[in-house]
Amino acid sequence: MGGARRFTDRTDAGAQLATALRERDLDADIALAIPRGGLPLGRAVADALDVPLDIVVAKKIGAPGNPEYAIGAVASDGSVWRNETAFRGTSANEDYFQEMRETEAANARQKADRYRGDRPEPDLTDKTVVVVDDGVATGSTVRACLKRLQNTDAERIVLAVPVGPPSTINELQDEADDVVCLETPSGFQGVGQFYENFAQVSDEEAMEYLESET
Repeated sequence: MGGARRFTDRTDAGAQLATALRERDLDADIALAIPRGGLPLGRAVADALDVPLDIVVAKKIGAPGNPEYAIGAVASDGSVWRNETAFRGTSANEDYFQEMRETEAANARQKADRYRGDRPEPDLTDKTVVVVDDGVATGSTVRACLKRLQNTDAERIVLAVPVGPPSTINELQDEADDVVCLETPSGFQGVGQFYENFAQVSDEEAMEYLESET
């Protein structure tokens, strides 16, 4: 791993991310975690920065016959990012992509509604927003989430992740006002390799992080 640090778990990664953000004297107004894996980190960041925690949701758009292979992603408001190289390398066409965009946008809205319950969507007008996830690989869902936030009146969008490959992190610099990433190892193979415990976070656990305030 080229000397890259390993995180004990998502809460540990969130605490280290919070320290890095505090050292930048970031005057944040709200933290938005990408569920589910981003919520344990988002809770740590929100508590450390003394700001509210909410969510921003996007869903992958999978290739025909291979739903795990992302050819793009779409956020809850329909904001979409397409990986043109991946798209051209599959049998997907425009009709397929638009149909999946509508389907997955609806799924993202449903997930956001389930997580928020009766809480309203936050007003991001003139706010400095910190977007938190547990790491990025291709960054498809993160890109869709950032596009979603670009369509709001947020003043500043900061992406904060513990780990990601150098190429993806470099590309994400164009999608956010600032990117804070603790580790950009050249030997990146997957986010999970940089965690001692990378167990899946259930919806129930994730929602508890969203509801708990310390």
